[in-house]
Amino acid sequence: MQELKHLSSRKRAPETAFSRYGNGNRKIKRPGGRFFPRLSMPTGKRREQLKYLLLFVAVVLALTPCSVYVFQKTPKAVKGATSWVRSVAEAAKAPPVSTFEAASNLLGSATGSSDQLTAKTADGQVLHYTINGGLQKRVHDFLAESQVPYGAFVAIEPATGRILAMTSHSSADPSWSQGSFFELYPMASLFKIIIASAALEAKKITPETVIEFRGNSYSENPRKWAATPRGKNNRMDVTFAMGKSINPVYGRLACDIVGKASVMECVNRFGFNQTLLPGTPARESRAAEPQGSLELMLMGAGLDREVKISPLHAAVMMAAIANGGMMMAPGLVDSITDARGTQQETFTLREVRRLVTPETAVSLRRMLSSTVTSGTSRKAFHDRRGRPLLNVEIAAKTGSINGSDPRGHYSWFAAFAPANNPKIALVALVINHDKWKIKSSQVGEQALEEFFRR
Repeated sequence: MQELKHLSSRKRAPETAFSRYGNGNRKIKRPGGRFFPRLSMPTGKRREQLKYLLLFVAVVLALTPCSVYVFQKTPKAVKGATSWVRSVAEAAKAPPVSTFEAASNLLGSATGSSDQLTAKTADGQVLHYTINGGLQKRVHDFLAESQVPYGAFVAIEPATGRILAMTSHSSADPSWSQGSFFELYPMASLFKIIIASAALEAKKITPETVIEFRGNSYSENPRKWAATPRGKNNRMDVTFAMGKSINPVYGRLACDIVGKASVMECVNRFGFNQTLLPGTPARESRAAEPQGSLELMLMGAGLDREVKISPLHAAVMMAAIANGGMMMAPGLVDSITDARGTQQETFTLREVRRLVTPETAVSLRRMLSSTVTSGTSRKAFHDRRGRPLLNVEIAAKTGSINGSDPRGHYSWFAAFAPANNPKIALVALVINHDKWKIKSSQVGEQALEEFFRR
């Protein structure tokens, strides 16, 4: 037997930093007696696993900002998708396009004789328009040849509401033309008609009433309009002031004689701030209640740029005054026939509301007739020697104001004729830039000349 004293333990290989992974966590003693964990690098398969793990962590860290951004935007994306779904659902529920709107959309492609324009819908129906083709062409050609930046025209048969012409042209923005009849524009001095109506309805004036005022006739500063008790005031009757469109007279009439309550009652009766013409694309005309006397005077004079009306509403308003105060619903189609020629629908008269009494309508005719005989439209309807161009009595009102949508100077002309037995009521709007092309009263003269030519 081997003696134990000759036995010796097997020598171990010295530990190195590259020892196997299992020994890497052994504590060894440093010379100072302190222990520290031993670190070692993995090898083989474990090293490959660690490499893939680190790669995965790097990818996650790189994608984290993108993930946070997407998470933050998710509510907006969901909201957008929800809005789209809701709009599709609402479109499915929306009522079908009215006959008036369909006819308006197809009017530009209508064909036929001057007595009967027609257009065919996508489903084969034939629309027979109320339009007077000769009048439509005359006005449109005049606007186009004059190269107006923006121009719109509407004519109506007062007793029925049939639209006799509805045309527009724009050399500045051709896309403006389609909806120009239904959009809102500053009403300017056309609003003086409403002030006169309120005063006449309340029995506060007659066409002969004289009003005193200070300041220039076309002053835009209501602080200078009040009459002074010391005398030396300007004096003018409301009929002459209507024709000349005198701002201080109608500013004082609104504030000092009629009053805000009566003015706003008339504004409501004339159809502002409400849906007036259902079935048409016309927007609601606007006239907010003035907050003080100065604002009321500006409104009465037609200087409030936020009082806005569409050409279609203005034409319907003038037709109502011509019709003894009764507003008729506007119509663009006389009848509709299907593809086989069978009549499907015909024009029917429909009263909308009474704007003023017949007595007030008669007084307004007298007051409005001064615009062409001695007022702001005299030049457009008389030759250089002062002779009238038309042998027809015309009741009319002009309006003029600067605007910004679209930018330019707005020129209105609203009229009906013959004044004592109206057959046509019309409104023309021309928006000029710095260099004027034509005035709206010239458009009105062309239209009336064509209408009464026969």
